Amino acid sequence: MEATEGRGLAKGNSFERNALRTQGRESTLSALERVRQAARKDKKQRFTALLHHIYDVERLRAAYLATKKDAAAGVDGETWEHYGENLEANLQDLSHRLKRGAYRGRPVRRVYIPKVGKPGELRPLGVPALEDKIVQRATVEVLNMIFEPDFLGFSYGFRPGRSPHQALDALAVGIGTRKVNWVLDADIRKFYDTLDQGWLVKFVEHRIADRRVVRLIQKWLKAGVLEESKRVQSETGTVQGGSISPLLSNIYLHYVLDLWVQRWRKRQAHGEVIFVRFADDFVAGFEHRQEAERFLAELRERFARFGLQLHADKTRVVEFGRYAEKNRRNRGDGPPETFNFLGFTHSCGKTRKGHFTVLRQTMRQRWQAKLRALKEELRRRMHTPIREQGAYLRSVLLGHFRYYGVPMNGPALCAFRRALGFLWRTVLRRRSPGNHLTWQRMSCWIRRRFPPAKVCHPYPLVRLGVLTQGGSRMR
Repeated sequence: MEATEGRGLAKGNSFERNALRTQGRESTLSALERVRQAARKDKKQRFTALLHHIYDVERLRAAYLATKKDAAAGVDGETWEHYGENLEANLQDLSHRLKRGAYRGRPVRRVYIPKVGKPGELRPLGVPALEDKIVQRATVEVLNMIFEPDFLGFSYGFRPGRSPHQALDALAVGIGTRKVNWVLDADIRKFYDTLDQGWLVKFVEHRIADRRVVRLIQKWLKAGVLEESKRVQSETGTVQGGSISPLLSNIYLHYVLDLWVQRWRKRQAHGEVIFVRFADDFVAGFEHRQEAERFLAELRERFARFGLQLHADKTRVVEFGRYAEKNRRNRGDGPPETFNFLGFTHSCGKTRKGHFTVLRQTMRQRWQAKLRALKEELRRRMHTPIREQGAYLRSVLLGHFRYYGVPMNGPALCAFRRALGFLWRTVLRRRSPGNHLTWQRMSCWIRRRFPPAKVCHPYPLVRLGVLTQGGSRMR
């Protein structure tokens, strides 16, 4: 958590713990630690011998154990349990195939899931074969040691020791403490489908000179997608769902976006600029409107060079900050606009003492989409015992509170809990004709089965101050 932009790890805090279960695992991690130290020491060093770290049987075994046991099978139909029945022989065979270059990436099985907050729209996901999952996890562990020291402090998505709430905290603190009057709310159009594979390989080669590792990544990019028994290959994009995809997307955006933002802020900006990115979602804050609009225009040109495009309908510059309400009132405009980021609607609010604060509330689309999904699930579970239904809904609420339980979002948490109670009552009353379940009786069940709405996260400035210890995760 201390590996922020411009600031290294505290003395004695290794990126990865070295005290492990077995002697073999300890030695392999020590070797990776040396790779990490070399990568941090020389930002221009290219690594020529990495494949032996990937086909190490201990690392492959750890990758297998880290794979979800109940995950869907890929095109080969291989399951976690079946593969584990002869695990040592399978891992030895996989290691030998990687070593002699006989390993081949399989096409990814495509499935579609509903988009959150967008009824009727589906998001394509890829389900890799089990061995591809194992090798990708091992590859990510090795490549993280090299690229993690390069990634900047305002990048949060799918990185060790970082989370969506840290990105949310950095954004809230940046808007609240810096001179931010305008916010760029941007959306990359179909990022995972449009990134250029040629550029991606070039970016990987900035640090990786081992051609065997580069060819391994190319095998996954070229493996294609199996959809309705037809194999589809493309020169653009990377399939969502694979273990390697988040790292590859971070590498791509590091060179296309992050480094460019860092240079733009230092060389062209005259006022304050903050920037926070989580995977392909990012928000920028500016002191001056002219700079926000110039940044957006130049960003469009930058993206066009690398095959990316901003979504025209979802990218906008909004007036936002501590002076937004006063300035808009003086001009006769309405209240400040809001923007969405990582499932929360951000708006200009005030504390009890009248000070400005960034108010974060559950996005209405997410709230409604979750209730629709729960309605269908409860109908499917309509005739299961009430105790089992209550246990399931309790787990749903606990997960909801753990993510959305940020300060000043209590009313939305209570509203979601109450709406779920009404939904449960509706389903229970349909279990049998003539069922007259009173709300008084239902309220007793809710109090007994449902956890109370709870704010689980501290205020942004409190947590961010502990994590950075004076460093910046916004700049």
